[in-house]
Amino acid sequence: MKLYRFQTPTEFYGRVKDYLLNQEAQHNLLLGISHTLIENPEHFDEKPYLATVEENGDIVAVAMRTPPRTLLLSQIKDFQAVRLLAQDLSISYPSLPGVNAPTDEAKAFTLAWHSLTGQSYQLKVALRTFQLEKVKPISQVPGYLRLATDNDRELLKNWHEAFSLEALGEIELDAERWVQRVLQRGTAYLWQHEVPVSIACHGGTTPNGARVGMVYTPPEHRRRGYASVCVAALSQTLLDRGNRFCFLFTDLANPTSNHIYQEIGYQPVGDWDNYSLGEPPQRSSSS
Repeated sequence: MKLYRFQTPTEFYGRVKDYLLNQEAQHNLLLGISHTLIENPEHFDEKPYLATVEENGDIVAVAMRTPPRTLLLSQIKDFQAVRLLAQDLSISYPSLPGVNAPTDEAKAFTLAWHSLTGQSYQLKVALRTFQLEKVKPISQVPGYLRLATDNDRELLKNWHEAFSLEALGEIELDAERWVQRVLQRGTAYLWQHEVPVSIACHGGTTPNGARVGMVYTPPEHRRRGYASVCVAALSQTLLDRGNRFCFLFTDLANPTSNHIYQEIGYQPVGDWDNYSLGEPPQRSSSS
């Protein structure tokens, strides 16, 4: 079993594409980020960590990190690969902010990393991956889907920060930079009912699909069906563009979102866990 690092996203993607596509929905995040690394490298400030673990010429694990973000892992065929990855990552990074991966893989890496570095860990959020092939008819609510424009800049910033705090407990990314990116790429969509009442964004792209991300409705507009119809309309828009599938992640602690997405036509595919990793213990200096 051997670990390979890749210097360019194109070389990495060429090697891992077929492996990841065997479970396209489960790997939609890795596929989407690979696509962005190739097409829009300016979105990333630091060189990414791109690696595979292979045995007899076959991939058994894929790992990716775009600092300062968390580590992403694929489904792993042989869990001996986990320690190889942890050892190699420790050479580049004295600490990691976290790991996001399928449930068993996330737990295995977290324990290996803790054993190796002493970094504490905590389950941050348990996620479920969903895939949609056809939008189901749902109850209509007033309003319409529209693309966010520069006039929505302040609203987008405020909603991004509110979503981050509610979903993650912190603001992980610079809101201004995120707003600039989604406006430039045309990936933020609002449900408009006199005023904007909900948002859903087109996330990463895979060879056969597109991810829906950052679904958010301010508290004063909730329980009126806005999120459901916003996601349904965006999903249909993405399918109409030629995508075979739409993907999204939900927080398992939020039964409402898991229910409404299934009413739209999303089907559960698998579970992911996002662990936060704390600082390693301080070593006391000897006199």
